[in-house]
Order: sequence, then structure tokens, then C-alpha cells
Amino acid sequence: MADKIVSRYLALDVGSKRIGIAVSDELGLTAQPVLTLERRRNPREDLRSVARLCRRYGVAGIVVGNPLKLTGEISSQAVKVQAFAADLVELTGLPIHLWDERLTTHEAHQLLYEAGHARQDHRRVVDQVAATLILQSFLDRLPDRPHQG
Repeated sequence: MADKIVSRYLALDVGSKRIGIAVSDELGLTAQPVLTLERRRNPREDLRSVARLCRRYGVAGIVVGNPLKLTGEISSQAVKVQAFAADLVELTGLPIHLWDERLTTHEAHQLLYEAGHARQDHRRVVDQVAATLILQSFLDRLPDRPHQG
């Protein structure tokens, strides 16, 4: 059996109030929600929390949802997220993959609704679900992904 180095990824859905976090399995096939981080007043604390999670899960890279406008143009939130990602590179030294996240929060709300979760309960988990969707989309497009089936 040939040994194949598998990379585990951490994904972030960065918002102004919360950061949804998901991680891939050891095989790099599936994404699972981890937690929702409530943003702190000092952004350095958020960065340190994410860096700790990267160490805990032994990740080789970070996927950050890039909130572009529907037209594909950079939004004001995308500028903030890209600055956060740049600070994260500086702190962790890990490669960052900015990933188009258009409509993932909407899709996350839809999945939660279909699963029977009350709308008022979505806030606690919607960011994790969005991060999971972002990560799964990234994993599904990796070049050396084993074929299912």
C-alpha cells in the first residue's frame, strides 16, 4: 500500500460578529463543523484562537470564505476578510486559500430549515454550516482527490 500524504484543512466563514469553523477529516474527503467563535474586541485574539485550532487539528492549510459580491466584485466585507487572512498567514505561516463563498450562508440557512431547525436557532450554528459548505466545496475541487464510488 503506497503511503500518501494527506492534508487536513481548516475552513473559516469570517463575519463581523462570528467566525464559523470547520475541519476536514484526515483523508481530506469530508468537512465537519467544529465551532462558532464569537468575535472579540481585539482581532489579535481571534487570530490566536484560530492558530490554536490549526495546531490542535494539525492542519496544512486554511480555507477562508471570500465574500465577493454576486457580480464577482470585491465587497467591503471581502476587504476585511482578506486582511484577516493576511494576518493569519503572518501568525501561522500556513498557506491560505481564499474561496468564493457567494450564497453559502443562504445555503446554510436553507439546509438548517430543511433539517427542521427553528429559524431563531440558526444563529448559533449557521456560520459553522457555512464554513463546512465552503470547505467541502474546496475539497471537492482538489486535484488529487480519490474518486468515490
